[in-house]
Amino acid sequence: MNEQDNYNEESQNQVENNPSDQQEQTADSPEELTIEEKLTAELAEAKDKYIRLSAEFDNYRKRTSKERVELIQSAGKDVIAKLLPTLDDFDRALQAMLTASDVEAVKTGMEIVNNKLRQTLSQLGLKEMDAVGQAFDPELQEAITTIPAPTEDLKNKVVDVIEKGYYLGDKVIRHAKVVIGQ
Repeated sequence: MNEQDNYNEESQNQVENNPSDQQEQTADSPEELTIEEKLTAELAEAKDKYIRLSAEFDNYRKRTSKERVELIQSAGKDVIAKLLPTLDDFDRALQAMLTASDVEAVKTGMEIVNNKLRQTLSQLGLKEMDAVGQAFDPELQEAITTIPAPTEDLKNKVVDVIEKGYYLGDKVIRHAKVVIGQ
């Protein structure tokens, strides 16, 4: 007797010893599934789960990308909406300049509008860098030129600011352009 015959005989003995199992198997499917068919079915199920998971992840990625774009657009909208009253003030100031005969009143009006703009930007987290008299820091400042230091204590320090630098929160959004004393 070879191995195949032994296997068949053992299988037949198991079926004879367990008639309820035989009834369950025949009730589930008319034919007994081979190992290959079972593995094929499991593989198909695993592929289906993988495809669904992949599609779900792709949808998630697209959705979060779209939400990110919408967030950026709406953040800009909020800033612009807060600046609109100041823009209106500038329009009124320019209109008043056309008919104004008193230069001092126009100057005062422009200072008020300037202060309102700076206050609005400050509320949004913008901070101005204080650079004059400070030691030169290449992380915060960009040296435009050097001049002889007017006093000994201004050597290797910022003597003048050509263009102000700004922070947004704690992050530098524009480096200050400065003149350094040598």
